[in-house]
Amino acid sequence: MATEYALRMGDGKRVFLTKEKIIEEIEAGTADAADLGEISTLSGDEIDKLAEILMMPGKAVSVEQGMEVPVTHDIGTLRIDGDQGNSGVGIPSSRLVGCMMHERAFGADTMELGHIDYSFKPVKPVIANECQAMEVCQQNMIIPLFYGAMPNMGLYYTPDGPFENPGDLMKAFKIQEARESMEHAAEHMTRDMVWIMQRLFASGTDGVNFDTTAAAGDGDFYGTLHAVEALRTQFPDMYIEVGMAGELVLGMHGELEYDGVGLAGLWPHQQAPLVAKAGANVFGPVVNTNTSKTSAWNLARAVTFIKAAVEVSTLPCHVDMGMGVGGIPMLETPPIDAVTRASKAMVEIAGVDGI
Repeated sequence: MATEYALRMGDGKRVFLTKEKIIEEIEAGTADAADLGEISTLSGDEIDKLAEILMMPGKAVSVEQGMEVPVTHDIGTLRIDGDQGNSGVGIPSSRLVGCMMHERAFGADTMELGHIDYSFKPVKPVIANECQAMEVCQQNMIIPLFYGAMPNMGLYYTPDGPFENPGDLMKAFKIQEARESMEHAAEHMTRDMVWIMQRLFASGTDGVNFDTTAAAGDGDFYGTLHAVEALRTQFPDMYIEVGMAGELVLGMHGELEYDGVGLAGLWPHQQAPLVAKAGANVFGPVVNTNTSKTSAWNLARAVTFIKAAVEVSTLPCHVDMGMGVGGIPMLETPPIDAVTRASKAMVEIAGVDGI
């Protein structure tokens, strides 16, 4: 009887596959990424290496000695005091305690402070509180501490914001009006992000993480790139990271450009040069997990996309990995076997600079 290896589905379900089936899944996953992104598939040696990683007997695996990379956390404090539906463990603690635990107990290489809503717009009314929290955290920590939040352009549309919802306008076939609403929202979002980070930088933050960029499509990406550009001009030494929301920039507007490049429909290897052009220090590429596919298929696809981004990027690539991205199952608490195998593959095959 053929030997079967324990793997996962994209939703975390345990499955058992033979070596031949694992290789078949890897080949299908890398072919899907290559077809969509018009990039190279993994080589035969890389496919064999990925299969080897997936078939390793240990429950948890690690990179080879000397290949360690920095590991950081977006709003990691919520992993302590947040509920389990948000991958938290529900331990009552302050954000300061959460940051210090990541530094002193978990060995995080960097950390970030963030508002519980984790979006820039809601930070405006409580900016004084955030500045105070940043100052206190900086006084108690050594590792780099950033401020993190999502651009989240959707908050600028009704009923949460001042501009009419483009979705409603498009349903009424008011395409030009929808585009104008996105443009106004992007402009206000850029202004808010710059204003907020001006104050937090004065309070001691080591940098900013624009997390989940382009979640609202190309307008979201457009506004964030302009915010990065403005902050780099004002603060030449500010550390700026741009982490994406998904593998593909959705063309909600369809006609927005940055540096002469249309933003709709860009894959990770096409996003990276624009993030560098805007003035960021680090690029966080994303590849989404398909819950109906195996971990072998998902990881091969993710590694293919990220490898292409690493090859063209002039910035360090710190791949976004967690529930639902980076070849990791979409599950509130991702299984350690899938997480460590995905991390190892990203380092040793895709060549990422951090996670």
